[in-house]
Amino acid sequence: MKVLDTKLWRDLQRLRAQVITIAVVVAIGVAGFVGMFSVHESLQGSRDSFYRDNRLADVFASVKRAPVHLGARLAAIPGVAEVKLDVVMDAQIALPDADAPVTGRFIGLDLARAHAQRQGLNALTLRSGRWPERGRALEAVVSDRFAVARGLKPGDRVNAILNGRLEQVHLVGTAISPEYVFASRGGAPDDQTFGIWWIDHERMAHAFDLQGAFNQAALRLDAGGSEPAVIEQADRLLDAYGTLGAVGRDKQLSAKIVSDELSQLKVMGTVLPSIFLAVAMFILNVVISRQVATQRSQIAALKALGYSDGGIAWHYIKLALVIAGLGVVAGLALSLVIGQLMLGLYDEVFRFNHLAYVTTPWLVVVATALAFAAAAAGTWTAIRAVVRLRPAQAMQPPAPPSYRQTLIERLGLGRRVSTGALMVIRNFERRPLRAAFTVTGIALSVALQISGAFWLDAIAHIVDVQFRQVQQGDVLVNFHRPVPLTVVQDLQRLPGVMDAEPYRSEPVRVRLHGLTEDASLMGLVDGAQLLRAVDDARGPVAMPASGMVMSSLLANAVGARVGDRVELEFRLWNQTRTTVEVVEIVHTLMGKQAFMNLHAMNGLARDGAGVAEAALRVDPLAMGEFWSAVKRAPVINAVFDKAGSMASFNETTSRNMGVFSGILTLFAVAMAVGIVYNAARITLSERAWELASLRVLGMTRAEVSVLLLGELGAELLLALPIGAVAGWALASLMMRLMSSDNIDFPVVIEPSTYAWAALIVLAAGVVSALMVRRQIDRLDLVAVLKVRE
Repeated sequence: MKVLDTKLWRDLQRLRAQVITIAVVVAIGVAGFVGMFSVHESLQGSRDSFYRDNRLADVFASVKRAPVHLGARLAAIPGVAEVKLDVVMDAQIALPDADAPVTGRFIGLDLARAHAQRQGLNALTLRSGRWPERGRALEAVVSDRFAVARGLKPGDRVNAILNGRLEQVHLVGTAISPEYVFASRGGAPDDQTFGIWWIDHERMAHAFDLQGAFNQAALRLDAGGSEPAVIEQADRLLDAYGTLGAVGRDKQLSAKIVSDELSQLKVMGTVLPSIFLAVAMFILNVVISRQVATQRSQIAALKALGYSDGGIAWHYIKLALVIAGLGVVAGLALSLVIGQLMLGLYDEVFRFNHLAYVTTPWLVVVATALAFAAAAAGTWTAIRAVVRLRPAQAMQPPAPPSYRQTLIERLGLGRRVSTGALMVIRNFERRPLRAAFTVTGIALSVALQISGAFWLDAIAHIVDVQFRQVQQGDVLVNFHRPVPLTVVQDLQRLPGVMDAEPYRSEPVRVRLHGLTEDASLMGLVDGAQLLRAVDDARGPVAMPASGMVMSSLLANAVGARVGDRVELEFRLWNQTRTTVEVVEIVHTLMGKQAFMNLHAMNGLARDGAGVAEAALRVDPLAMGEFWSAVKRAPVINAVFDKAGSMASFNETTSRNMGVFSGILTLFAVAMAVGIVYNAARITLSERAWELASLRVLGMTRAEVSVLLLGELGAELLLALPIGAVAGWALASLMMRLMSSDNIDFPVVIEPSTYAWAALIVLAAGVVSALMVRRQIDRLDLVAVLKVRE
């Protein structure tokens, strides 16, 4: 087989440009598969070891206030191995270098266990400084990500309002917690305005009047413990004390966000590489088929000399496998760059004890097998042609194809079309499958570019809806306890406040048709403007005097329709149960929510007319004075600064999505170049005699180039609208595969995104065309025009 190996080497050298472009497409597919799944494996391994080493609980339950002796009854539930009771409260914090206060979540810390670093469930890992100590000063450790975002370090001091009392907090260290790998108040990254603070449990209980009580419980289950059964019994024990409902680890906010991100990585690592490998398979099919067609006489000679069909077929398979192998090697190297870049972005979002990029052997094996399988599948048509080719037949030139007039000529329109355009039309009609493949490949390049860039459009839409349409106010404030509606008058007296509206948000449990779902019920005043319900398609929704407006996510979860009467159970305060009619369903983007008129909600809850939250519109010129007044307001325990949160959200998401979109743009360009260049080179090799004849007859190089590249240009223009539709379909598919039961990401693609995708792929096509144009200019007319007698 040495002769065939020599031939293989010569073929690779002669086809080196096409080999490189095909190998690049294979490399991108391999890099995407290995890189994304390696990031998935690295994140999942780091998460699992972090959860295991720091003993993350299996069940979490929040309660308004319950006596600590209830812990023994929780521990006695069958299947429960360990119980941890905590005091957790949000409070307003004034940072020295910031005008606006931020919100801190204060958690009681058992200092005896902290010093011994044996903290039981949800154990902390100290990243810098030391653990707090008892004394006159109130010492704390803060979440590491918040400290980095705000430039805090051990030794700093901040002021906090704990249950209406101003306290100076001494920062002595930073820590990470398995319970707050992703610290957020509502699902969006918010390191700038929200941090976790751990202080002495005794001081914490005293500050919030919770001596001998707790408001959060964490449970670890035995190996054979039933999570649903434990949750049911825990709810039964805690219901009388006003519980938000126990949830498993899969629904705990931080753990769920990490889990959702891992699921999305799997989707990305499966869908996108599949596109590249499929494209590589089709390009190989065309290239190898063309190679067999041009080497008929060589194949015949090899067969006449005794080489078997299998040996010759294996030669062409090896050609494809070598190209795929080059792609695999380059792809594995590229996967390291992509994987480490993405892991670096995740390291800024998630905090684990250890996070290192690891590529497992099975990923390399699977990626190699997939690439080689795609290469072998791509050569199948060519292999069949080799096997069926007989030596005597192959020695003769191939029979000229039998053509008939094109449709446009049969319709009598041929005379109205230029000669060059007519030649392009004839090639389209006579080779429809090849033209369809080229158009499809280019369209997929456009679709890939759109699927990477549309995330920025979707996020911009979410920001617009959530921060500009839903929340038209500038600040949200939360009070320690429900206050009368007249609090609005007090808030309007704060410096710079132009308008204020109270609202109420309560955890509820919704039941219908045997289905149960925990949700948030928001009560809004008549004509609310600063905080309102907004349908993504219809805009603001007015609150009816009675009945409930339900989000589509919640309605889908319980199977509710307009006109249904659902059972509504208030989880806190009086734990009232009632029924209410669903009068409207709105398409909201985030959260399982329901909305009611505030007075109607208070009437159903039967616990008074108090509110614990308000939305404010503040004069931008008076923001400094306003924040100074808020920092001195003991009744306000938490604030939400829309401007600060928007800036933090945009900074984080724009950077991460920008990197991701940039990677996909480079991939799309590489695929477009690979497809267009190979299509043009194959067409050139097939029509070289024809083009050389036209040159001899007097056509210029430019005119000959137009004849060849005009077909390519037509395919590019035809692919653009198809690619736009395919991009929307691919984006929709990815959203469906990565959908979450708590977030309904919209498929929003701006016209500018379609335009940029088209321009980028067109530019890649032009570059490819120029590369082929050089080959046309270098045609050896004498050599090309020689034919066999």
